Amino acid sequence: MWSEAGDWRREAVGRRWEAGDVLFKVNVYSFELNFFIQIINCRYRGWSFGLSVFRTFGLPTPASRLQPSMQTTSHLLMIRPVNFGFNAETAVNNAFQVNSEQGNTQTVALQEFDDFVSVLRENGVDVTVVDDTPSPHTPDSIFPNNWISFHHDGSVLLYPMYAVNRRAERKQHVMDAIETKFTIRKKVDLSHYEKENIFLEGTGSMVLDRDNKITYACLSPRTHEKALIDFSRQMGYTPVLFHAVDGNGKAIYHTNVMMAVGDKYVVICLASIPDRGENEKVRKIISGSGKELVNITVDQMNHFAGNMLQVENKNGGKLLVMSTQAFNSLTNDQKQKLESYNKIIHSSLTTIESNGGGSARCMMAEVHLPLAGS
Repeated sequence: MWSEAGDWRREAVGRRWEAGDVLFKVNVYSFELNFFIQIINCRYRGWSFGLSVFRTFGLPTPASRLQPSMQTTSHLLMIRPVNFGFNAETAVNNAFQVNSEQGNTQTVALQEFDDFVSVLRENGVDVTVVDDTPSPHTPDSIFPNNWISFHHDGSVLLYPMYAVNRRAERKQHVMDAIETKFTIRKKVDLSHYEKENIFLEGTGSMVLDRDNKITYACLSPRTHEKALIDFSRQMGYTPVLFHAVDGNGKAIYHTNVMMAVGDKYVVICLASIPDRGENEKVRKIISGSGKELVNITVDQMNHFAGNMLQVENKNGGKLLVMSTQAFNSLTNDQKQKLESYNKIIHSSLTTIESNGGGSARCMMAEVHLPLAGS
C-alpha cells in the first residue's frame, strides 16, 4: 500500500498517461526540491529534519547521500543452460540476435557460461547456479533476470514475458534453490498481464536505481507502461519512461542494453533517445540522482557496452561486470572513468550474445533477499 504522504506525487505520476509530460516534470521538480531541502537540513536543522521532510512530501530521497548504497549485492542467480540456442520467438523484436547457430551452439555456450561463473567466483562473488531442465524447452533460460527479481524487503516478483516459450522459464526448482539460501517474505506475480498481451520483462525492461527508487524504462513491445506502473506502485518506485531506438530506428527491446546504473554512476547511450525533450529530462533525472553520467555511443551499445551490472564481492568491494566484447569497445578514457569507481571484470560471451541477443547483465539475476536465518 502507498503511504498517504506520497499520494499527491504518485497520483501526479499516474496522470502522466493522460497528461503526457507530467511524469518527467514530477521527477525533475522532486529532485530539485530534494536538493534544496538537503542544503537546508545540512546547514541548519540536521539530517533528521531532512528525512522527515522527505517522508512528509513523499519524494524520492537521494539515498546515496544519506545512507550506504543498496544498489549492489554479492549474491547472484544464474541458470546453467541445457538447450541454449537461437529463439525465433524473441528474434521478432530483438535486433541484437543473429542466427549463427551451428551444431555445437549449446556446447560452446555452456563453456562460455562456466567460464563466466568462474570469473565471478574468482573475484569473490557468490553465485547460485541452477541447472536448467531439458523439458519444457527453454532456449533462453540463461537470461533469468527477465522473469524474476529479488528485493531487500524479501519480495520476489514474477514478470509477464513476451515470448510464449520464455514463460516456461518460471520453474519451481529455481525458486526452491533460492529458498534454501535466502528468506522470501512476499511474492508478487505480475505474469497475469500475459492474458492481456501486456509485458514487462523484469530488470531487462527496467533498470533500477535501488538507492533513489527510480525505474528507468524505454517502451517497447516487451515493456508496457501499465505493468510498469503496477510494479512502481507495489514496490514504491518512481517510473521514468522514454523511447529508445537502435541505429536503424527500431525500438530497443530492453532498457538494460542501453543503460546501467551503479552506486555512483549511470552508463547510458544518450544517442539512442531521439526525442530531445525526453533526452534532456533523462539527463536531468540522472544528474538529480547524484550519479555521474558516463555516455556511450550507439556502436558501443551494439557491442553490449550498456549491458553491464555492478555487483559486490564478499568483502563489499565493487565490481563492474561485462562481456569481453563490451570491454573492448570502451575507450581508454571510459575504462579509466569506470575503474575510478570499481574494478572491471569481463568474460567472453560471443556465442551467447549473437544467438541470444543478450550479454553479461542479462545472465545475472541479482539476489537482494535477506539470507536465510538472518
